[in-house]
Amino acid sequence: MEKWLEGLEPAVERQELRVPYRYSMGATASRFFTEIRDNKKILGIKCPKCKVVYVPPRSTCGRCFSLLNEWVEVKDRGTLETYTRVHYESPVQPTPAPFFYGIVKLDGADTGLPHLIGGISGGEPRIGMRLQAVFKEERMGNMLDILYFQPADEPRGKKGESAKAREGEKLNRKKSEKGKEKGRKK
Repeated sequence: MEKWLEGLEPAVERQELRVPYRYSMGATASRFFTEIRDNKKILGIKCPKCKVVYVPPRSTCGRCFSLLNEWVEVKDRGTLETYTRVHYESPVQPTPAPFFYGIVKLDGADTGLPHLIGGISGGEPRIGMRLQAVFKEERMGNMLDILYFQPADEPRGKKGESAKAREGEKLNRKKSEKGKEKGRKK
């Protein structure tokens, strides 16, 4: 410890600091949020070289550093890539805890969109589940114009399974049958 600190007690000042400011989102983010606000459309931006579609959009490709300016509309449905449950309260969070944040890979996009997951009744989301954007009625031009993503209504088959789950089962059965055939030929 430094000698000049000897014998001194630390002084603690508690106060609330407010720093109001205005922030320009720039051309890329402005167009993204304007489309959500005005038209309930989610846009991505496509790299001319590597063809990656970024959502949310960015001005430079993270893979090849090309400048990006080809806008594409993506679906407001997608697949849950990962999620976490928030257990604690904080004044900076958009909703009271507990709630879920997730990364949703929208149909037509190659990257994931981090957002709130809602409409889950009595359980947790599951990775791979299909989600649908729920837009606010009064939108302001920011990320919370999408209120949250909720489980998507998809065609159901026997036992309440989704069409996507049935396709996966069929594929697994075909692989299994091919494996059995190979075993019989030996």
